[in-house]
Amino acid sequence: MLAVTSLLLLVLGTASPASAHAALRATDPEDGSVLQRAPRTLTLTYTESVGLLADSFRVYDPENHRLRTGPADHAPGRADTVRVPLPARMAKGTYVVAWRVVSADSHPVSGALTFSVGERTATTATAPGQTENGTTTSLYNIARYLAYLAVALLLGAATFVAYCRPPQRSALRPLFVIGTVTLLGSTLALILLRGPYEEGTAPAFTSLGRTLTTRPGELLLARLALMLLAVVGAWCLRRWSVPRPAAVTAGAILAVALALTWSAAEHASAGIQVPLAIASTTLHLLATASWLGGLAALLLTLRTPAVPPRVVTRFSRLALTSVIVLVVTGAYQSWRGLGAWQALTETTYGRVLLAKLVAVGVLLGVAGWSRRWTGRLSTAEVRVKVPVPAGGPALPPEAPAAAPDLPVRHLRRPVLAEAAVGVVVLVLTTLLTSTLPGRAAEEAATAETGIPAASVTTVPFTVGESGRGKVQITFDPGRVGPNSVQAVVYGANGALAAVPELRITMTLPAQRLGPLDTGITDRGGYWATNSFDLPIPGTWTMKVTVRVSDLDQVTVSRTVRVAR
Repeated sequence: MLAVTSLLLLVLGTASPASAHAALRATDPEDGSVLQRAPRTLTLTYTESVGLLADSFRVYDPENHRLRTGPADHAPGRADTVRVPLPARMAKGTYVVAWRVVSADSHPVSGALTFSVGERTATTATAPGQTENGTTTSLYNIARYLAYLAVALLLGAATFVAYCRPPQRSALRPLFVIGTVTLLGSTLALILLRGPYEEGTAPAFTSLGRTLTTRPGELLLARLALMLLAVVGAWCLRRWSVPRPAAVTAGAILAVALALTWSAAEHASAGIQVPLAIASTTLHLLATASWLGGLAALLLTLRTPAVPPRVVTRFSRLALTSVIVLVVTGAYQSWRGLGAWQALTETTYGRVLLAKLVAVGVLLGVAGWSRRWTGRLSTAEVRVKVPVPAGGPALPPEAPAAAPDLPVRHLRRPVLAEAAVGVVVLVLTTLLTSTLPGRAAEEAATAETGIPAASVTTVPFTVGESGRGKVQITFDPGRVGPNSVQAVVYGANGALAAVPELRITMTLPAQRLGPLDTGITDRGGYWATNSFDLPIPGTWTMKVTVRVSDLDQVTVSRTVRVAR
């Protein structure tokens, strides 16, 4: 189990980071627009409030020289809107803007856009420095997964001891030690890596002071303080006799406060119904810990001799209660994060959620297997406790212990399987917290007026061994009816590239319609047409053919959803 967990942490920690949670809703100037006069201010509006970094915005001219801009700040009364003063004099050509901000739910988000003054040009600007640092992101993600795993072990083991009351608690001591050390170490790592993670730089401690003044940094400090308080409290319990109700109450308050350091910093802290979302996320985390951490405690307990059946039956009731809480809170969080049913299959968040639901289904099946053995164990316990009638045959001395032994021994296998699947569920849950929610993706595709914004699709392509690049295609307004189409080709270095031929066709397989040629033409640096009709809503297949030389060309397909 430890090997499986380590492998999952390694794979997910080194994976490419998913898009974070504040999405760019609108810009002024608009992305890809051509202006007759140079703008005085660059304005960016996001789907939620954002925090600014020391170097959040970089503007590059057509010659790849960085412009001197004024300090970025928020628009008055608008934490979701940022303004950047631009120089008074700007030459003709295409400018590249690279940006990086921190969303309200503590995750950094970055991107780039272009606008042109007078005319579009084939700029060499590549907007360096606004990408993720692979080492920092991997270390930060691994620390996050370890923190989730550690808190589940700690809170679950504590709940198991308080409710199930195993007679031999010494077997659980390694669980508490490993969980405490891991959570303390991962929290310290998150504090040290928080600044470089936000800025996308290599691991360093230069931004530690700024980190400790931000909300994510303050929550991490609170988590660290709560952990130290828990260690001191555990030491006091061992030295002095504390009434059980007082100890359980203090432990419950500490557990809720600890869970709040996660829920107040993740998805629940931004979007709709924030207070209810934070309460739901806190309950979800506590229920997850009670079930999965309790499973780990049960596994260690089952390794000790003569486990009382009441311990297993109590945990069975605890697990059932946890599942009910998980179903209710999970359904609410899924609705809040998705926003629409189609987001289940059309967004990364929805697909990860589907994977989690499948894993939870498997977990419930394995849990049912465990409950079957628990039922046999309860039956065995009742059979052992039935008094022998007067004058009846006497039971051998070893009979009371032997009767429940067979179910307990066989219970270890389904509990181990349940714990292994539980680790997968926990990893998928953590992965969801670093994925753009479907509702936010929908908001990003909708302008403030409620009218769907232009549909933008980026299509990467590869021709031969060295011909790599991408085509950014914009359908405006991206709905049924007349649309303007613009396509910009970028080379492998991120700069605008010129190609001898570019063709885009649209097909609607469900209606056997197409292919319809968009008829785009070369406009000198970009390809466009002012009128292309999309007659029917649905999921269209867009085929992009790029010819980079007389002999080399490639065709790439992407699906595009067209609304009514």
